[in-house]
Order: sequence, then C-alpha cells, then structure tokens
Amino acid sequence: QVQLVESGGGLVHSGGSLRLSCVASGSNFRINTMEWYRQAPGYQREWVASITRGGEIKYLDSVKGRFTISRDNAKNTVYLQMNTLKPEDTAVYLCSADWMTPLPEVGRSWGQGTQVTVSS
Repeated sequence: QVQLVESGGGLVHSGGSLRLSCVASGSNFRINTMEWYRQAPGYQREWVASITRGGEIKYLDSVKGRFTISRDNAKNTVYLQMNTLKPEDTAVYLCSADWMTPLPEVGRSWGQGTQVTVSS
C-alpha cells in the first residue's frame, strides 16, 4: 500500500499564491500518474491536473496559465504551484497516485486533502 500526505494549503487573498506538496510513502512501489483534485462544499470532486511519470501534463481549462504541476520521482512527490488564485479556487485539494509493486500489485491511493481558502 502507498500512503499520500498533502501539505501547503492555507488562507490567501485573491491574486495570491500557494504551493501544495504531496509525498508518497510505502514499501517497494513505483508511482505512475499523479494527479490533483479539488472539492468545494456542495460540489463534486473536480480533477485539476495530472502528470505522468514521463512528464506528460494536463490541466483543467480554468487553471491553465495559473497552476503548474510538477513532480520529483526520486522523492515520490508531486507539487502544485498555484498563482493568481481566485475565490472560486477555494476547496479541499487532494492528490492521488497510481502505483504498482513487483508482485505485481496495482492500486490508486488518495491523500487526506489540504484546505485552500482564497478570500476576495
């Protein structure tokens, strides 16, 4: 099993920036695609960005040009740099990771989420 822990959330004013991190831990695993999602109160979970192990990146249209996803495979960590934040970006941000082991065993893990609040 792989565990994910996010950090970096907080309260910022509109136009501000935050950098989220998500670290994966476990035994003898390889992380493939890593993604960020967000969920605001009363709304369904929304995909935000993804990055494959090889570095292929995709973004939700509403965050293109403002958010940047990156990863450090040696540290099993994915980042989300969020600039020019807007009140509508307010949500709990969660990371996910698709992983596999030599058994082979495959799975998807989720972090517990980190709150991002953008005030107007």
